[in-house]
Amino acid sequence: MKILPAIDIKDKKCVRLIKGDFDNKTEYEMSPLDQAGKYKDHGFKNLHIVDLDGALTGETVNLDIIKKIVKKLDLKIEVGGGVRTIDSIQQYTDIGVEKVILGSAAIKDKNFLKEACEKFPNKIALGLDAKGGYLSVSGWKENSNQLTIDYLKEVNDYGASRLIYTDINRDGMKQSPNFQETAKVANVSNCPVIISGGVSSIFDIKKAKELNNNNVEGIIVGKAIYDGDIKLEELVKELDA
Repeated sequence: MKILPAIDIKDKKCVRLIKGDFDNKTEYEMSPLDQAGKYKDHGFKNLHIVDLDGALTGETVNLDIIKKIVKKLDLKIEVGGGVRTIDSIQQYTDIGVEKVILGSAAIKDKNFLKEACEKFPNKIALGLDAKGGYLSVSGWKENSNQLTIDYLKEVNDYGASRLIYTDINRDGMKQSPNFQETAKVANVSNCPVIISGGVSSIFDIKKAKELNNNNVEGIIVGKAIYDGDIKLEELVKELDA
């Protein structure tokens, strides 16, 4: 089970949002590079980064920060947040990002997802953010009226190499991920699935492993680390357990 500590970047700082609400954010003292270094020092090899400025603007706003993290730390990094063009994907792959996450743009335009998967084999992760089973887009401000499973079935053969499933109602709330819904998604998905949203304690990590679903590849942990609910020392033990 891969464990991907999360770094959300806004105004060059590490932040966490509650349910994706930009007006409801907590800023943390440590810079994104220092925070990533801390993860590396503890033995983590994978990292989940969201460029929240990018999510708002559709540009690769924090490319320079992410480039520094990739170069200095040699971690396997997946990056998302407002990636809406082939050029943006190219910029991220050029600096050595392992996976580029496509969300709203891929849901609004399936052809964009298809083209990206063809041009960047094994580099595209599909981010599906859902509320009550329906996909949300545009920084979770819009409901797409599309059922997650229906959309997934339509794009399942496009060639995404990873799927990140987030239950918006759980994100930043530390109420445990929606394991049941994630398992349903994993059973349909042609590519491995990462659990996202709501991790509250080390028990959630253990529960994710107990799913015994071969298609669940890993889990993202964010706010619970920053708030001290999960200690990095105990989290890293779960990598090898």
